[in-house]
Amino acid sequence: MTDKESEMNFLSCMSELAQVNDPIDPELYVKHDVKRGLRNANGTGVLVGLTRIGDVVGYEMKNGEKIAIPGRLVYRGYDVESLVKDSEANSMFGFEQAVYLLLFGELPRKDDLAEFTKYLGKKRILPEHFTEDMIMKAPSSDIMNKLSRGVLASYSYDENPEDRSIPNILRQCLELIARFPTIVAYGYQAKRRYYDGKSMYIHNPDEKLSTAENFLRLIRSDKQYTPLEAQVLDLALILHAEHGGGNNSSLTVHVVSSADTDTYSAIAAGVGSLKGRRHGGANIRVMEMMSEIKQAVKDWENEDEIAAYLRKIVNKEAFDHTGLIYGMGHAVYTISDPRCILLKNKAAQLAKEKGMEKEFNFYRTIEKIAPKVLYEKIGAKKQICANVDFYSGFVYTMLNIPSELYTPIFAIARVAGWSAHRVEEVVAGGRIYRPAYKNVSPEREYVPINNR
Repeated sequence: MTDKESEMNFLSCMSELAQVNDPIDPELYVKHDVKRGLRNANGTGVLVGLTRIGDVVGYEMKNGEKIAIPGRLVYRGYDVESLVKDSEANSMFGFEQAVYLLLFGELPRKDDLAEFTKYLGKKRILPEHFTEDMIMKAPSSDIMNKLSRGVLASYSYDENPEDRSIPNILRQCLELIARFPTIVAYGYQAKRRYYDGKSMYIHNPDEKLSTAENFLRLIRSDKQYTPLEAQVLDLALILHAEHGGGNNSSLTVHVVSSADTDTYSAIAAGVGSLKGRRHGGANIRVMEMMSEIKQAVKDWENEDEIAAYLRKIVNKEAFDHTGLIYGMGHAVYTISDPRCILLKNKAAQLAKEKGMEKEFNFYRTIEKIAPKVLYEKIGAKKQICANVDFYSGFVYTMLNIPSELYTPIFAIARVAGWSAHRVEEVVAGGRIYRPAYKNVSPEREYVPINNR
């Protein structure tokens, strides 16, 4: 037996032992009234904190019951739809304004926004030798992994990394917000070169361009993009910038920040959370599912044929056999996901520019039929709507963005919300998160090693 085979055999035996001793009877959660996943029995989240940053609205509570309402996403008291409409009306990129609002709690005046955007632009270039030493010498096949390491490595390039004062934390956060697109783009280029055997293009960021424009410029060999492409990506960034304090990655930033750690450790923890397939990777699953459906359904306009295949998915007879229709349903949104509506409207424009209207209409048909198919299976337990992940992957495909960048784009946007939550925790927190776990393991008499 080789050393590798011996190691695998050892790990296999140990994993069996670990799995035997770790399962917990689901009935114990009910017996001890444990809020599993920090969720109440009715599906609402356990209230563990207060925030002024963002709100996710999908229902109202009346007489102890959840009443579904059209979804709304709120940044600092302002409906995100208003931010989007204002940006479109003034032909401006709105992500930078959203970042300003999330961090500082107020809408910027024109001169404030111009100064803020200029500041971000000057911070997009990575520190000297960072690209060569931290990205090119240690490439990764997973860009989120590279981003996490890039955030932690930034600590070593900071002359004052441990200062917990708000001005210093803001400086660190703004530098990370500005540099996330560059780290992601360069990490992707290194992956192309070392893992895919393709050419690598390292372009310098342009400090005069928006976050969306810079990212498209950095990942493309010719640095070219259309105005509509940049507008669509900018919209996606606005919609992903924040989603309340209770989403997994923002909660992670709160928890880690409450331990009084440094900014880089807190933000890297958020990246690690978002990397999870149950959080930031959902749109990739949508694209994989849609790829199978497109091959299986011969007539994309035949609703009966589409419904029949969706039933196969729900009955665990097709795709990944989980019974899930990815991109459908949300923990909070019920009647509608406002992010999905806004992104779908922009996707329609992009589909026309790209000559992909037939595929876009196919998505719309599935969006209409899927809730009905799910209703047949689960009944009226919960109202189901398409979420933002249903269209975001398709939008990125139309932008010719490779799937390995889908979740990193999410991070490029969400670091704005994480930063706001970190500042909020440092300013208003003051108490380490320490929820209780009930130990359900029986007491055992210790056996000396010679008697085992």
